[in-house]
Amino acid sequence: MEIKIDEKTKEVLLIDIETYVFINPVSEHVPEEHVGIESISFDDELTRIDFVYIAKQEHGNVSWVHIERNSFIRPVGSDVKYKLIKAINIPYAPNKHFFNCSGQVLRYTLLFPALPKNTKEIDIIEKLAPGTYFNFFRVQLNNKKPLLVSVGNNFN
Repeated sequence: MEIKIDEKTKEVLLIDIETYVFINPVSEHVPEEHVGIESISFDDELTRIDFVYIAKQEHGNVSWVHIERNSFIRPVGSDVKYKLIKAINIPYAPNKHFFNCSGQVLRYTLLFPALPKNTKEIDIIEKLAPGTYFNFFRVQLNNKKPLLVSVGNNFN
């Protein structure tokens, strides 16, 4: 993907922005061994969660995945739900992504509204119902020091 930056855009980019990135965060509950969280990053505008899914060998070539449109995240201990804004590289249910063979890897991203900066743990909920949903509980955002990416006009 190519990004073109004009003079007006450069001004916007020079505003201080901090993004916190947590690589391989620890979770108290993982829905299954074939799906994992690669990273969680958030700034003042968005929370981005990058996942990896590996097609199950026992299902052969009939393995598939999708994501529910009503998925959300919430800080642990809060009733505030941050609803899914966009899914990247994974279809919304009822559409499905079919794997060509067992062991095939799919990386996908879910975008949500920004979390409060003091958030220490979140739940990632595809659907609170019986079934095989991608629900992660008590995902820690404080298990290790996050990578802090800062873009700004501090060129002095």
